[in-house]
Amino acid sequence: MLYGFEKLNGLPVEATDGEVGKVKDIYFDDHRWTTRYLVVDTGRWLGGRRVLISPIAVKSIDWEKSVAQVELTQQQVRASPNIDTDKPVSRQHERDFFNYYGYPYYWSGPGLWGTASYPVSPIGYLPPVTNSPDEHGEAPTDPHLRSAKEVKGYRLRTTDDSLGHVEDFLLDSVSWAIRYLVVDTRNWLPGKHVVIPPQWIKDVNWSERVVNVDVTRDTMQGAPEYHSSTEFSRAHETNLYRYYHREGYRQ
Repeated sequence: MLYGFEKLNGLPVEATDGEVGKVKDIYFDDHRWTTRYLVVDTGRWLGGRRVLISPIAVKSIDWEKSVAQVELTQQQVRASPNIDTDKPVSRQHERDFFNYYGYPYYWSGPGLWGTASYPVSPIGYLPPVTNSPDEHGEAPTDPHLRSAKEVKGYRLRTTDDSLGHVEDFLLDSVSWAIRYLVVDTRNWLPGKHVVIPPQWIKDVNWSERVVNVDVTRDTMQGAPEYHSSTEFSRAHETNLYRYYHREGYRQ
């Protein structure tokens, strides 16, 4: 199942012994385009403090009751490492966070979640904290986390022209990967929305807020239209990749 970030945004988060706040953002990494943290505003409960919660802790999302249930207690959330969500989250902050909860590092293996393809509870020994570069050759303090709220509104540039802006993200309910960027093309077509996988992104100019994609403007203009009111099924995905003459992702 795929669902939009905007559907998740504002959702109450319920621990095993009570509510801890509401989702205000997500952080995803710009290497694998996978959601790494929910940014939760605790409101009056913790004096407006914002905390991070890993998808590893999410037990389920009940869309009918509009609540995300997590396998944490309020005390665990209260005592979690302080992280200033207004500043870049360093790798050292991430290590502190994962060590506190006893989670395996998502950057410690070839899968989306380290040795797994989806977030799972820890089993066995955790890797020690080291000062050596990680698998991407970066220093432990180099941030590669991006805010979904920040990236919303980035302009999209095709191989031959600009085309609209990023309006939403479609998340995989199992792996928490960002499967598609939802693009509003209204500066060319009135109100039409299309989707594009992050794998087709050539690069992102973070300072200029521009996403460059390996698709022509005319091709994107003719792509199947996306409707947020309709479930984006595997059949829709098959039609999308068939239109682009490209191979789809494997579940």
